[in-house]
Amino acid sequence: MFVPLGDQNPIKRIRYQYVTLLLILANVLAYMLETASGSVPALIASFAFIPGEFFQTLGTAAGAGDAIAVPEVATLFSYMFLHGDLIHLGGNMLFLWVFGDNVEDAMGHVRFLVFYLACGIIAGLTHALMLPGSLDALIGASGAVSGVVVAYLMLHPRVRVWVLAFKILPLNITAAWALGLWIVFQLAMVMIPQVGPTAWWAHIGGLIAGALLTPLMKNREVPLFGR
Repeated sequence: MFVPLGDQNPIKRIRYQYVTLLLILANVLAYMLETASGSVPALIASFAFIPGEFFQTLGTAAGAGDAIAVPEVATLFSYMFLHGDLIHLGGNMLFLWVFGDNVEDAMGHVRFLVFYLACGIIAGLTHALMLPGSLDALIGASGAVSGVVVAYLMLHPRVRVWVLAFKILPLNITAAWALGLWIVFQLAMVMIPQVGPTAWWAHIGGLIAGALLTPLMKNREVPLFGR
């Protein structure tokens, strides 16, 4: 729908967005290791989150198809750092880079890290609850990033952001329009029978987690909705 390019929203409370940068580096490093391993399907089978295997093992043991014995509960964490290709990785990291710094600024380094991981875990669980028998691998940071997107919207709806609409048209619009339309698109997509590789329910889970956690995890002096 659109690609974020940047915002006009300098950080105020932290020196630098260290956690945002470290998360991006961790995702990039994981992708490099994934592609260099020579056995991508084996890694995906072991470290991706697979709802059917999670419920079969109650999360305590490795799935039957795992090449490496990874307890399924651990894949609720590891799946966030795997990506299918460079476009998948680049899109998620671009959203995280543009919007993560201000959310980290509002929460502080440690709480932002906890927030990000919690949104990713809740996104995975939401996907599993909606598709409990699925044996398709869930990978990617989209659920966690969805939490960051809704947090940014709740904190800075009036800030102007540059986006590339429909991949060709540069626009400078408020976050309320850009991210609000993005969220509406996610909600619309779950109404359509799921086809293709995108796990829309994970996005919704991340959005819900972000909306619930942002008021609890932001610093007290940081207002909601740009007040």
